[in-house]
Amino acid sequence: MSASAQLTLVIGGTGKTGRRVVDRLTALGHPVRIGSRSGRPPFTWEDPATWKPAIEGADRVYIVHPDPFQPDYAEQIGALARAAADCGARRLVLLSGRGDSASQTSEENIKLPGVEWTVVRAGWFNQNFSEAFFVDAVRAGELALPAGDWTEGFIDADDIADVAVAALTEDRHHGRTYELSGPRLLSFADIAAELSTATGRQITYTQLTPQPSPADEPDIMAEVFASDPAAPHRQLAHGVQEALGREPKDFAQYARETAATGIWNT
Repeated sequence: MSASAQLTLVIGGTGKTGRRVVDRLTALGHPVRIGSRSGRPPFTWEDPATWKPAIEGADRVYIVHPDPFQPDYAEQIGALARAAADCGARRLVLLSGRGDSASQTSEENIKLPGVEWTVVRAGWFNQNFSEAFFVDAVRAGELALPAGDWTEGFIDADDIADVAVAALTEDRHHGRTYELSGPRLLSFADIAAELSTATGRQITYTQLTPQPSPADEPDIMAEVFASDPAAPHRQLAHGVQEALGREPKDFAQYARETAATGIWNT
């Protein structure tokens, strides 16, 4: 089978990184199958009976799980990886998270005999401000969070997709773990300033006081913001440079490009 004919299954192929991976693979002439509820055949994490029909015939699989806080997250990824290997897939690329034990376990679970694997670790996406949690807050002009001086090396979904596609289509990424970040550590106050510049209107960051949550309902966001600034996942990483030989996109460029689409217009 020629490289251009090798089918890639993109789990989460309608999501933030998955759809970008699909677009890039398609542009390169690689056949793609989208692994989603609306895919043909459909795929859902909740129903393992849908996995094998979606995987069959695929040589490569891009794996994205929608909920890394789900209790059996790592086990599901391991089960999917084994199903893929059993169906003959020979290359797995996993989108993992930075700095949590469940993600580290999931990474180990894809390292199967006879399978080429690559791990792409990413933290917070730039697109969280335009395609997810914070888009309405940006439109309203206020980011209100108990984040304090917490900082993150926000990574662009386009960079994640470029690294994933390289790992799926090139032979030099087997056995590599690429930890990704943008070029700068940014606080939410920094983000508000960049968004203000890009949109031409005032967007502020308001510091909220953390509120206690019930003991049986851990506040994941509070735990994130309370993490040690010296922890490795709170530092800049160089996976984009290692995988692609170029610098990652800066948040300011993302903000300018996104503002031009009108998504933040009020």
